[in-house]
Amino acid sequence: MKALEMRNMTVDELKAHHDTLMDELSGLRIKHVLRQLDDPMKVRAVRRQIARAKTIIQQKQTSAK
Repeated sequence: MKALEMRNMTVDELKAHHDTLMDELSGLRIKHVLRQLDDPMKVRAVRRQIARAKTIIQQKQTSAK
């Protein structure tokens, strides 16, 4: 999901998306340890999506105040 798409989401939707990304990251980490992960760069991509979501949540919360 691109940053522009995330910016159009509400804070609650972003938090739900963040939670699903965290679940996905934990699954990817387990697969990586067990050597079942086909694309190890996916871990990096998911981590960056999580950071992007956290940043946009923070920006929306500070602009609302």
